[in-house]
Amino acid sequence: MEKIQGALRDDALKGKTIVVTGGGTGLGKAMSTYFSALGANLIIASRRQEVLDNTAKEIMDSTKGQVLAIACDVRKTEDIETVLVKGVESFGKIDALVNNAAGNFISPTEKLSANAFSAVIDIVLKGTVNATLAFGKYWIENKIKASVLNIVTTYAFTGSAYVAPSAAAKGGVLALTRSLAVEWGKYGIRHNAIAPGPFPTKGAWERLLPGALAEKFDFRTRVPLKRVGDHQELANLAAFLLSDYALFVNGEVVTIDGGEWLQGAGQFSAMEAIPEEMWEQLIQQGKKTKGS
Repeated sequence: MEKIQGALRDDALKGKTIVVTGGGTGLGKAMSTYFSALGANLIIASRRQEVLDNTAKEIMDSTKGQVLAIACDVRKTEDIETVLVKGVESFGKIDALVNNAAGNFISPTEKLSANAFSAVIDIVLKGTVNATLAFGKYWIENKIKASVLNIVTTYAFTGSAYVAPSAAAKGGVLALTRSLAVEWGKYGIRHNAIAPGPFPTKGAWERLLPGALAEKFDFRTRVPLKRVGDHQELANLAAFLLSDYALFVNGEVVTIDGGEWLQGAGQFSAMEAIPEEMWEQLIQQGKKTKGS
């Protein structure tokens, strides 16, 4: 596969200040790097300051942009307020928030404790609420037009076995996205979401599918395009939705999964496993049935 290129012009986000939660690693890091490359001032936040500092240095060395790294646990409203205050002090104002911080694990639901369920809900759903409320109140009070981008997942609208806490939390984020798109539209605050399919990240995927499980559950076989996503493809979409090119996009949830969830939704999609020679038999049998 050829290297995926950036999709927008180099100054597409110039002058904007963007906060990315979970911005130190994985998809958050990929989006943050591209936002900076497009001219945005960047604030990355997650729980581990050392990881954030390393990522901030890496991005600044690459893009020459300004990156502020602030340790933040999105479950704590005081941490969110710190990000907001320091961000405004450093850059004058904040224009966009990407709610990307997440937590997940795979387990039969009956084996989960209430605390285990809450651990995911508190980060994914309540963390998104905490950040969205803090920044939303700031924007409304100061009459700032802004944008919120929530990273959900395709099973936010289908549900999924073995990740029930994440499905419930992401489903809540999806509902929040659509609700506030309508309620806060009058303030010029847009809310959109991206629902990614398989975009492998070293840390997250190793935790979810340790050892040989990653090979056994090869997600490429579940995608009609027969590949997983490239991080730059997600970054391109995120940058567009935060840019002025998308000012009339509000309340939208964009799926970027190569058709994975549609393949799983179709009752007969698994029939791609039928060998070519058997198809002819099935077709002939169908003709006989039709004529009877």
